[in-house]
Amino acid sequence: MIALIQRVKSAQVDVDGETIGKISQGLLVLLGVAKDDDKAKADKLVQRISNYRIFSDEDGRMNLSLKQIEGELLVVSQFTLVADTKKGTRPGFSRGAPAALGEQLYDYFVEQCKDTGIPTQTGQFGADMQVSLLNDGPVTFNLEV
Repeated sequence: MIALIQRVKSAQVDVDGETIGKISQGLLVLLGVAKDDDKAKADKLVQRISNYRIFSDEDGRMNLSLKQIEGELLVVSQFTLVADTKKGTRPGFSRGAPAALGEQLYDYFVEQCKDTGIPTQTGQFGADMQVSLLNDGPVTFNLEV
């Protein structure tokens, strides 16, 4: 399971011209699910993301977590994160989870995020989405479990 996390001042996701998820300060999480992923990996990733210290403290150092700043999450499924890009000029998607498993683990991941108490918005699994964000920093990290 791969999460590309971006510290944002704001972010939103639109489908068919309608905003379906929107946050202010927090993290935009682009989530990729591989075929060997499971709930244990999702649980571990939720804990890492919610406690990852990438927000500035009073001294301007990255010492605060999403929980500590009482930020929000916007979770968007992105199967291309698990693509094999090591060779050639076309990505391979054999590592990706089948759609049913991907959606199941995406939904589980979102529910676990909500269970942490962090306000959580989402995109729409499998949809053609337009994601807008104001990256803060910019600060972007790739987390894998």
